[in-house]
Amino acid sequence: MTWWVRLSKGLFWGMAALVVGLLVAAVVYRDHPVAAVEKRWAKPPSQFVIVDGVRLHYREEGSGSPVVLLHANYASLFMWEPWATALKDRYRVIRVDLPAHGLTGPEPSGDYSLQRIQSLFEQFVDARGLERFVVVGTSIGGTVAMRYAADHPERIERLVMISPGSLESRVRGRTTPANVPKIADLLAWVTPRAFTAYLLRNDYGDPARVTDAVIDEWYLMWMREGNRQAMIDLLRQYVSGGVEAKIRSIRVPVLLMWGERNKRVPLSLAYETRALLENSPAVQLEVLPGIGHMLVQEAPQQSAAVIRRYLDTPLELKTAATASP
Repeated sequence: MTWWVRLSKGLFWGMAALVVGLLVAAVVYRDHPVAAVEKRWAKPPSQFVIVDGVRLHYREEGSGSPVVLLHANYASLFMWEPWATALKDRYRVIRVDLPAHGLTGPEPSGDYSLQRIQSLFEQFVDARGLERFVVVGTSIGGTVAMRYAADHPERIERLVMISPGSLESRVRGRTTPANVPKIADLLAWVTPRAFTAYLLRNDYGDPARVTDAVIDEWYLMWMREGNRQAMIDLLRQYVSGGVEAKIRSIRVPVLLMWGERNKRVPLSLAYETRALLENSPAVQLEVLPGIGHMLVQEAPQQSAAVIRRYLDTPLELKTAATASP
């Protein structure tokens, strides 16, 4: 047998193996149908509301002063379970899945710009009849919360930001989206659970604290029909813009929460953010030792105790003589 025949056969069987592998992967990693996912996850107190053509999934528990929780990128409202448990005896706790996440799923229009996400959030709180409330956000949720508080100070009692994603060096100050290579589209088709575990462990201060329960929760939400491609589309449209100016314009009380070992949004940015909040009447910073970017998941009870103490304690505002104009 000549060398070129052997080479041709080798190429043929190599391509055949690749095709079979891709077909197997497409079956193993196929999207989970919406109905099946909701049957398992959309149990009480889960509810849905149509807002400007988007079917938003949310949960509302407890009574009292409203507290709205906005999750991190790649996460879902389920990440807030420890906080909801810690707050619902005294507060009306509202959580919502942002587009491309959780049980909300893809945005039908395909618009995942920060402006669109903020607009949907504005319409959501209006639909829930919230006049004044506390808004809490982490990562991308922190960016949405920060922008809303800056634009609607009359509606916000307090703002809580947990290492907002708009401060990441990869996206900070950009006027155009960061480059997401085309190969990333493979993740919409082949997404091993191990990849979810890798991302979480990379964002924990102590990777050993990542639990199987958290990995499964994140992974199963990713596998909801359409979510993986929607998350990639969001990354390709995300533009943080003039984040420094937005932070400077905030005129409501602010709590900053940061993990000391945050590699994605380093602790130095917490101190910079605090300095930028020159027009806020009250700024507090809570740093959790040994904790990384995924603060709520990594330290659920510790972080829940911090937010409960903060909300239960009357604010000490700057006096008129010391407050910035």
